Amino acid sequence: MTPVELSRTVLHAVRRAVEEGELSVAVPERVRVAPPGPGGCGDYATNVALQLARPAGQPALRVAEVLRARLMGAGGISEVVVTGPGFINFRVGGTAPGELVREILRRGERYGHGASLAGRDGGVVRLRAARDVRAVVHGDVLARLLRSQGASVQVSCVGPLEEGWRGLLGVRFDLPDTDGHPGADHLSHIDRHKDIEVRPLPAPADPLPLGRDAARWALLWPAPHDRPRIGEEHLVQRESNPLFRVRYAHARCRGLVRNAADLGFGPEPGAVEPREAQEPQETQVLLRALADHPRVLAAAAAHHAPDRLARHLVAVADAVLPLFPAVLPMGEEKPSAAHRARLALAVAAGTVLAGGLSLLGIDAPDHL
Repeated sequence: MTPVELSRTVLHAVRRAVEEGELSVAVPERVRVAPPGPGGCGDYATNVALQLARPAGQPALRVAEVLRARLMGAGGISEVVVTGPGFINFRVGGTAPGELVREILRRGERYGHGASLAGRDGGVVRLRAARDVRAVVHGDVLARLLRSQGASVQVSCVGPLEEGWRGLLGVRFDLPDTDGHPGADHLSHIDRHKDIEVRPLPAPADPLPLGRDAARWALLWPAPHDRPRIGEEHLVQRESNPLFRVRYAHARCRGLVRNAADLGFGPEPGAVEPREAQEPQETQVLLRALADHPRVLAAAAAHHAPDRLARHLVAVADAVLPLFPAVLPMGEEKPSAAHRARLALAVAAGTVLAGGLSLLGIDAPDHL
């Protein structure tokens, strides 16, 4: 069960409780689920009971128990526990790995895209980047993230873009430059007080010598309030470089598809271990990371934090690496259903990595 599916399941439980008269509240438009905080347990948690307690006129613990009774046994949820003042914690495990993989392969690089931000801010989100290379790249990526969640976005810069920003960094703003620069007349209808200013901490040096992919990663990897490091560490081909790990993992996923085709088999979603065996812990970590991708995209867009996506891609890359040795048959071994399922899981991971890098404006090569 993905976070989006879990959110819908919780929302359905709230609606049922209202319809059956156990809660007297307005049903929220959506319910947020996230990894549990300190004191929590399981895979995900929600604070919806605390949010509904006051309008319901009931203690949060009572609201949580009402919802818990409706969530126990729901498809894809193996355990529901109430902790603290009323947090509802979930352990997911009822969804077969094949179902998640099929969903990723069906959606392709658009897996995780949604409509959570559709219609916000009067229908249009307006980003206005400072005339600084890091701000311009952040504005470009924030526009991609917001659009991935259904928002209509206009993005501009307070001054003309440098040619290197347009060409080498691939920045293409869809509004003319502002503040008296050519094309400003087209912006006369915009209320600048409602613009979202994009002003991350500037880079200490010119990132353009790093090239497009490494420069963008260097500017996006730290949180906006942290100063980026601009150096050759972003170019080295070793594990210490997070960008290399992400692109290497993607290239290995693609390479496994080619290798498997040479052996006469392809990806087929299913159980990655024989029926009588349990999935190893490493596989569970990868499945959770893939299932969490929609939530990460939504959070990165809502909080204007592309670094969240960058760090998630590193987590996916690190989680898929232990899978690689078990994907292809060894020696005289014949391809089995488990081999096909592991290959499908690797393809799903590669798809998430490619989609995430695309949103960051970074290439995902098939060969590295």
